[in-house]
Amino acid sequence: MSSVADRLDVIDTCTRMAWYIDSGAWEALAEVFSEEIRLDYTSLNGGEPAVLSRKELIGAWSGLLGSFTTTQHLLSNYLVDVEGDTAVATAMFQATHRMPNEHGGPLWILGGRYRFDLARTGEGWRINGVEMTATWADGNQHLLARAAEAQSGRG
Repeated sequence: MSSVADRLDVIDTCTRMAWYIDSGAWEALAEVFSEEIRLDYTSLNGGEPAVLSRKELIGAWSGLLGSFTTTQHLLSNYLVDVEGDTAVATAMFQATHRMPNEHGGPLWILGGRYRFDLARTGEGWRINGVEMTATWADGNQHLLARAAEAQSGRG
């Protein structure tokens, strides 16, 4: 049986991930991740899940998501299962991405659910797995490609 404190700490860790991304607090983002993270965005991008170092993940996200004028990732309806020193948290999400451009609308909104795998460490709970399952989208999905172009210096 998990304690209420563990469950709240797990939720806080996952919420901080979204907060730090949207605030551009890339250095603080390191506080929520393990050294290695299994990342699965295949519902959006296809391909295979990847295992990235914390530094690689933060570098990729800061470049891509930092290319948007602003983002807002809202997480809700958390379900948390804690077993010893591991936890799984699931949450519904809505992510709004804004990038004014001359070729379409400035917003891309994505919704679905996240699954976070976490491990208890001496520094607290750390995320070691993120699986995003997109279930709906609205707006200008081409903004993602424009952000990727900006990240690579082509935009």
